[in-house]
Amino acid sequence: MPTESKDTFVERQFIERQDGAWRVLPIEGRFELVYEDGSGAWSVRRLQARELKIGPGRVLVGGTDRDRDGYRGFRADRIHRLTDRDTGEQVERNILDWLTRRAEGTRRARAAALRRDSRRSGRRAA
Repeated sequence: MPTESKDTFVERQFIERQDGAWRVLPIEGRFELVYEDGSGAWSVRRLQARELKIGPGRVLVGGTDRDRDGYRGFRADRIHRLTDRDTGEQVERNILDWLTRRAEGTRRARAAALRRDSRRSGRRAA
């Protein structure tokens, strides 16, 4: 099985893709989440967001959990408050809609950047 080049892996991370039944959108941001886990415990989590995964009956926002130093996925329906740590914007209602808009904006920006880079290097973008 051929291995994926680093450039291909990085490029794949930042474009929309289908991963089985999941639609995966890139999302960028530093978020603070007030999150309720499956057992009902609330915590505050700091997330460097990387992807929004939209799947059968669930939406997850994934990225690096800054306090636990590893990749984590958080169910959007369990986020009670989201704070954009770069702008200070706080979202307490319609969090899923906010995340979806943010991911669509990231996806469009990344796709445009890939097209620009492809034109500069003489390659055609997909």
